[in-house]
Amino acid sequence: MRDEHEYGHGHGNGHDDGTGYAGYAELDDEYVEFEEPEDAADAPKRSTAKRVVLVAAGGVFAALLAVGGYGVYNIVNAVTDKGGSGTGGGHATPAAQAPQEPATAEQAEAAAKEFLAAWGRGDVAAAAALTDRPDAARAALTAFHENVPTRALTLTGAGPAPSGTADGPAVGFRVKAEFEGATDAWEYDSALSAVRAQGGRAVVHWAPTVLHPHLTPGRTIAVKALPDPVSKPTDRNGKPLEGFPSLVGVLSKITPADGTAVVTGRAVVLSGGAGQEPEQLFVLTPASAPQVKLTLDADLQQVAEEAVKQQSAGGKPASLVAVQPSTGHILAMAYAPTGFNRAVAGGQPPGSTMKVITAAALLEAGVTPDTAVPCKDTTYSPRAWHNDDRGDFPAYTLTDDFTHSCNTGFIDKSLEKLQPGTLGKVAHDQFGLGLEWHTGIPSRDATIPAPGNKDEAAAQYIGQGQIQVNSLLMASVAATVQNGTFRQPVLREDVKRATAPGKLPADVARDLRAMMAKTATQGTARAPMSGLSGQIGAKTGTVEAGGQATNSWFIAYRGDLAVAAEVEGGGHGNSAAGVAAAQVLKAGGKG
Repeated sequence: MRDEHEYGHGHGNGHDDGTGYAGYAELDDEYVEFEEPEDAADAPKRSTAKRVVLVAAGGVFAALLAVGGYGVYNIVNAVTDKGGSGTGGGHATPAAQAPQEPATAEQAEAAAKEFLAAWGRGDVAAAAALTDRPDAARAALTAFHENVPTRALTLTGAGPAPSGTADGPAVGFRVKAEFEGATDAWEYDSALSAVRAQGGRAVVHWAPTVLHPHLTPGRTIAVKALPDPVSKPTDRNGKPLEGFPSLVGVLSKITPADGTAVVTGRAVVLSGGAGQEPEQLFVLTPASAPQVKLTLDADLQQVAEEAVKQQSAGGKPASLVAVQPSTGHILAMAYAPTGFNRAVAGGQPPGSTMKVITAAALLEAGVTPDTAVPCKDTTYSPRAWHNDDRGDFPAYTLTDDFTHSCNTGFIDKSLEKLQPGTLGKVAHDQFGLGLEWHTGIPSRDATIPAPGNKDEAAAQYIGQGQIQVNSLLMASVAATVQNGTFRQPVLREDVKRATAPGKLPADVARDLRAMMAKTATQGTARAPMSGLSGQIGAKTGTVEAGGQATNSWFIAYRGDLAVAAEVEGGGHGNSAAGVAAAQVLKAGGKG
């Protein structure tokens, strides 16, 4: 049965090996002692051996039994380390060096025991002197202790290794290194072999792999700081958000919250060597970055990306935003082409989707959903205005005008009932449009300027003229109607939201939901909303674009999910934008 030996810092010096070999000693003076044969004349007939002991003040470098001319070379080689030194450097064996014979298994075990005891107690000089390359060993061991500063180092002999080496029987041992601030210890197995030096004494055959089996020539081992990790925002469920085209520019703008910081990690790293990548051997303290969880939903984001991709085919710019009315959380945002985020930073008239706010202003001015509001084929402000569907509908009510998106009825009744600037005030005070929003990324606030004349006012009542909004802002309008309360949309919870100075009256919110529901089931939004159950509501928008193809707008909600979409040059609101919005409502909305 073999013995298992454990060595650590603080053990005895173990200098005398009891073999009769001169060994090493701690003396105050440095000297070299030569023992000449008693009779020089007998030298040719007798051994020309000399016992040479090299002792340095404060510690021994090496002790060798030299034979003839080999002794002189070996002393020089050991002291100057012409074979190389350092934590990981290799060495070339000079052609003149005497061949070293492998030690027996028992000798290898004894040499390993003595070497590990010296190394374990931190006596680098003594450990190095017990090798066949003391200077190289001393330099490497010193560098290891300096570059891998342990709190405790324990070396446990494990007896003969399963397979030996070309240098003789191998002796295995286990290294256990403990570090300040680290909860776990670094443990690994290594092995060494022994050779018989001149005179028969067994010493450890030095190689960088004694320190660590992966430490090959030209490589170094040290505790190093790990690269600071990059904070990667996740969705609200912790899912990754990389890979979504619309979020490339968004994620790059997300930074950890104030008061949080990156934790720099430390690890034992094997590096160097031509063409070799650094190898992380053990992590003392892991690096970490503050987790930033966004309000986005990765599954819904995927649907939004695909919906926008389909409607932007042929080069049509498009965008879509989905918001949770109960929280104001932005659940998805997508836009095309990539680059400029038109979903939150764009600005354009929203068409008849603006009639949601115009209707709110009319309801607050005393008009009811059943009030007669005739839909003329053409009306004047004095500019001439008409509808997509030509003809006169004198029996229409406000609800009918909303459901079928009658421009002339809304213009006539608004010019009659509303004061200049009323539309902008309702939009600002009750829907939050025009407030300074803080969403977590740069975004554009709504622009609803006070009209300068009746033509400008008429244009604003049907969502044209100088009004500038985007999908984010109009998704919030739909969310405010569904919930009855404006909650400024956010992409992260730790931002300070804008608060509307007023609140949408409960009866007005109720009437708006009824009109949007009828529009979704019987009006201009019926086609894209077909098949969606539960609490639904929608409003279409079609914007004239100076003789070019009209821009398509659509806002809607289904349960606790509100969506706005726009497609430039997409035609009627119930076509391109409506199809995209309905895809998202179908995937994420619950009645």
